[in-house]
Amino acid sequence: MTPPDLLFRPMQLRDLETVIGIEREIYPFPWTSGNFRDSLLSGYSCWVCEQAGPVVAYGVVMLAAAEAHLLNIGVAPGWQRRGIGRALMNHLVGVARGYGAATVFLEVRPSNGPALRLYESMGFNEIGMRKNYYPAVKGREDAIVMGLQL
Repeated sequence: MTPPDLLFRPMQLRDLETVIGIEREIYPFPWTSGNFRDSLLSGYSCWVCEQAGPVVAYGVVMLAAAEAHLLNIGVAPGWQRRGIGRALMNHLVGVARGYGAATVFLEVRPSNGPALRLYESMGFNEIGMRKNYYPAVKGREDAIVMGLQL
């Protein structure tokens, strides 16, 4: 069920300060402002989610060659566990469908149990592993590669 009062809109440069603030709160190795700016300027599908005003979540998807790749998604700490992440994922999958993508791909840390459970509940399946993909406190962490056929 989608929480009430959610609004999805394309991310704009003026949103970057808020998005980066959320990113820094939720990830130990956050994207930089340059990562987000480059994604916007490169034409990636970048979205924010507002609930009754403030930006509470965001997502970045690269669309190319009949596929979509989820590059980043985040929900502000005070807004987690309210269905916003699922609603945003459903929105991003809809964007991918509208683009004509046949598959949505993503990587997720094996240690990110909540994200894994969300993706699996949405029908994503593990299709591979990228060794030493993510920076970690003690070296590197693998990434589980997942895909969803549309």
